[in-house]
Amino acid sequence: MIFAGEAGYPPLLAMLDDAPAILSVLGDRWLLLDRAVALVGGRNASANGQRMAETLAAELAHSLLIVSGLARGIDAAAHTGALQTGRTVAAVAGGLDVSYPPEHADLQRRIAETGAVVTEAPLGTTPQARHFPRRNRIIAGLALGVVVVEAALRSGSLITARLAQEAGRELFAVPGSPLDPRSRGANDLIRQGAHLTETAQDVLDNLPDHPSREGLARVPLFARGPSPGLAEPAPDWQEPIETAEDLVKAHRQVIDLLGTSPTAVDDVVRRCQFSAAAVMAVLLELELAGRIETLPGSRVALLPGTAF
Repeated sequence: MIFAGEAGYPPLLAMLDDAPAILSVLGDRWLLLDRAVALVGGRNASANGQRMAETLAAELAHSLLIVSGLARGIDAAAHTGALQTGRTVAAVAGGLDVSYPPEHADLQRRIAETGAVVTEAPLGTTPQARHFPRRNRIIAGLALGVVVVEAALRSGSLITARLAQEAGRELFAVPGSPLDPRSRGANDLIRQGAHLTETAQDVLDNLPDHPSREGLARVPLFARGPSPGLAEPAPDWQEPIETAEDLVKAHRQVIDLLGTSPTAVDDVVRRCQFSAAAVMAVLLELELAGRIETLPGSRVALLPGTAF
């Protein structure tokens, strides 16, 4: 176990405002200090997408640590490629003693033998939907940049990309066919300014030595500061989420505050009884579940037909 503030705690991850207080690591804990790039993408990836991810990871692993999330599809291909030429870290949503998905138990074991598996979840935790956005921030936080391969417009991979953007990390995206919905998210990232990535050299040429809040970080979705014209502070009675009952209550409050018309994230935070960090976590979970859409200017809206 690695505690925040210890010499071995990953310095890039420590830069996040909501960095985990404790990390559990199976494998080489000191590997988390290496210069790293994350490679993520969709679970229902095409054969071409998986081959691209595996090739990129194998080439990048000669000089960089490869970080991914051990999910089906692109994540598994990235870990497999990295194991061919270097080492890799898997950030998982559940406990270290739980293999998820179950068919990746052997891959998880191989990663732990030569690299590391990391989580903030206690032993015995079975991954649930609400755990994955927090897993995604660890992936983004450990890396200097994130490469996206085959991501739909509403996917966990784009949440990872957004978290990386807000943390000042570099964004890369592999272009795909405009006829394939699995590529629309990555293509949209390129449209917004992510580095078009066809080879490992495209990543190596543009990966910085240190995080920067310049570049793509124009208007982060969940900006830390208030929106223009909303200078009043959040109430001091707001609470953190501490129990499962709190989580249900927070989801209900956030859903009640939203509608199909865009709503400023700051308004949701101000009017909810829970803390800003708790509201952001709920919004990430709702986005991952495809129940809300995010819009420019730090605004969110319910998708039609969404209810608690």
